[in-house]
Amino acid sequence: MEKRELRNTRDGYGDALLELGEKDPRVVVLDADLAKSTQSEKFKLRYPERFFDCGVAEQNLMAAAAGLATTDRIVFASTFAMFATGRAYDQVRNTIAYSNLNVKICATHGGITVGEDGSSHQALEDIALMRVIPRMKVVVPADYYETREAVKTVAYLEGPAYVRMGRPKVPVIFDDAYRFQFGKARIMRPGKDVTVLACGFMLHEALEAAEELAGEGLEAEVINLHTIKPLDREGILESASRTGKVVTCEEHTVLGGLGGAVAELLAEEMPLPMRMVGIRDRFGISGSAEELVEHFGLDARHIAEVVRGLLA
Repeated sequence: MEKRELRNTRDGYGDALLELGEKDPRVVVLDADLAKSTQSEKFKLRYPERFFDCGVAEQNLMAAAAGLATTDRIVFASTFAMFATGRAYDQVRNTIAYSNLNVKICATHGGITVGEDGSSHQALEDIALMRVIPRMKVVVPADYYETREAVKTVAYLEGPAYVRMGRPKVPVIFDDAYRFQFGKARIMRPGKDVTVLACGFMLHEALEAAEELAGEGLEAEVINLHTIKPLDREGILESASRTGKVVTCEEHTVLGGLGGAVAELLAEEMPLPMRMVGIRDRFGISGSAEELVEHFGLDARHIAEVVRGLLA
């Protein structure tokens, strides 16, 4: 596969905030002393009167975001995924989601690719935690452009949403013309032998795996499942009915995330052979992003192995 440009998904978030802030004075942004890391600093520098740094107090951040949302503001709450979903879970569930408030929780540094910061900062459960909250929408974009467009779309959806981003630069898949369709799975590569569903940077790994498998005469249909909740039931079932086999790929525990969501759907509607690529019920460890992706079997080579095993 051709070498792709590398860009941060969180840069897409920062640039989306600038666009939203320019056209809509209702947009406000809160952060937890991490504006430079989450890239909400771009908004802070341009619109300081609409930016609030809540310090290292994530529970207070979510409560303040909820309060602002009751005043007809479109509120973005930013911090690392571990803190947004773990430390402030009570406020997210009981204050934001229960009241269906218009708060967009945009968390960076999700997944194992946080790297050297280790297990305390590697959120591997955040998608599952957010997915089980009623009214919460969950989006995991794949690259810079998809993040930028997803954030701009999510801003005008009613109620709370969780957008998960990573730390490192990842391959750019889309371009400036890309338009995000919330809740709609997108076929990136058609195929007839197996359906491979991926989100986040794992979409690039899935595409790489499909390229490798194509050299062996195996046709994998790769689908960008950027919206984990609500799930595109029709799109998933349509592909699965054609291929008869499914593999899910995520930078997250296989318990309750993308894989769990798809498994629940198939168990109800279309039981068929399925495998999950993800973290196997364990905490992360310290290491470079590249080392950890290989160690935990999230790379294209391992995805291809899982597909071969399922087809065999």
